[in-house]
Formats: sequence, C-alpha cells, structure tokens
Amino acid sequence: MRASTRLRRMLDEPEIVVLPGAYDALTARLAEQAGFRAVFTTGFGFAATVLGMPDLGLLTMSETMDRVRHIVHALSVPLVADMDTGYGNALNVVRTVRECVALGVAGIILEDQEWPKKCGHFEGKRVIPAEEQATKLRAAVDARGDDDLVIIGRTDALQPLGLEEAVRRGRLYREAGADVVFVEAPRSVEELREVARAIPDAPLFANMIEGGKTPLLSSAELRELGYQMVVYPLSALFSAAKAVEETYRALFQEKTTAARQEAMVSLPQFEEIIGVPAWRELERRYGAE
Repeated sequence: MRASTRLRRMLDEPEIVVLPGAYDALTARLAEQAGFRAVFTTGFGFAATVLGMPDLGLLTMSETMDRVRHIVHALSVPLVADMDTGYGNALNVVRTVRECVALGVAGIILEDQEWPKKCGHFEGKRVIPAEEQATKLRAAVDARGDDDLVIIGRTDALQPLGLEEAVRRGRLYREAGADVVFVEAPRSVEELREVARAIPDAPLFANMIEGGKTPLLSSAELRELGYQMVVYPLSALFSAAKAVEETYRALFQEKTTAARQEAMVSLPQFEEIIGVPAWRELERRYGAE
C-alpha cells in the first residue's frame, strides 16, 4: 500500500495523527523507532541545519527535495513534507507535487505566504490573494493524479489579516481541494477552538512550537478541540541544539567529554539506530567484508 494511502486512512481514524518533526534522515529514523506512525519534515529545521540560517525562504526547492529524498528512503512510515509555498506560482506547484509523488511522499503542506516566506511564528508575514492560493491548490490536486497524496492547505493570514480572514481562507482552500486545513499560529486556546468551530467539515492541522505563538497543548487536548493532525516540528531540533551546545562547552572547558558520556548514546546503541547489523549481514552475504 502506498504511504499516501496509509496516511489518508489515518485521517479517518478517531486517534489524532501526531507528527514529530525531523530535520534529517537520522532524526526521522529515531522518530519511527520511537513508535510514531508518520513523520514530518521541518522547513525551519532544514534551513537551520543545511544553511545555519533562519527560515526566511533562503532554502531552494532543490535543496529541500534533496533532504526529503533521503528522509523518505530512511523511513517505512508515511512522510509529510513541508513544501512552503510550492516555490512559485501554480506551475511551480505542479512540478513540486509531481516531484513529491515520484519520491513517495505521503502528504505535503502548501502555504499562502508571499515568497520568500517566513517561519509561521515570525512577525512580518505577508500573504498572497486567497483566490490565487486556491488556484495553486487546485493545481496541486490535478498534479497528484491517481496518487493519494494528502494536501494540507495552510493559511498564514491570521497575523496580518485577522482570524475572520484566516477562517475564510481555510474554508476556501477546503473547497479548492485541500484534504486538511491548517490555520497557522492561533494565539490562544479560544482561537484554536474558534477555528475548529468555524471549519467543521475538514480535518484540521495544528502546529505546536515550544515558545511559539500558539499555546503548547498535548495531542489529546487538540483532539478534544477537534483537530485531526498535529505537528511538533522543532522539539528534536531544540533538544539537539541544547545537547550539542552543552557537550561542546564541556569539551572546550574540560578538554574531555568524559563527564558527558551519560548524556550520550553508546557506540553499540548508535549502530543499532543506523542499522549497522543489517549492513554487516549484507557484507557477509556478498563477501564484502
């Protein structure tokens, strides 16, 4: 069964789909090994780890696709990929969707910001006309062909234009063919609740960023509010940054990492994570030892 079909079927289940954010193949494997049934690629995390720069539309489509390709190949569970604005107009969206389908991506997010876009929890966002984004979503639906690719229509209109316009866009994007509606950056539980009340006929997507504009809720709390998908996109990135910073500081100050070993996985544990035993078996089978 295609990964996209598996993801689509998850939307019909009573349990909320929880997506941990992965920024490379290693974090994607760790997410799957933790038990998650689907994984998300974070554009913020890609910009930070590929470029060492903020999520300001600096990463190109080809750079994003290259990272997504490696992550898809590292997983056996469905992958939802952050495709920003689709990297241009409706024709660019067609190419973006076709590339994702060819890679085996299960779902994508397409947002309505002007390009270059910004992280959804940054200030100063600007959005394109709603009707233009609706056309881009219709192009995405056509471009996926007979694949079950789940299209998540995201609007960033809440911050620049207000909740009423964000809700209007969410409804419009659903009518244009979005399988899931994503109103980015509600600022309170009440706004989360209002989005769910105002868009009752579509699966809804929530974004939980530690320290972001939206209150940090559990997946159970979001399901109770009426949401069917939730992403925690930066939890791993923020955790890794803190751990690496502390290890490098210890190495610089103490000239050794001995005191940090309890905070690390062991070499045998890491070999299990990246599949060394399976590759060693292939070495024996093909005489490549």
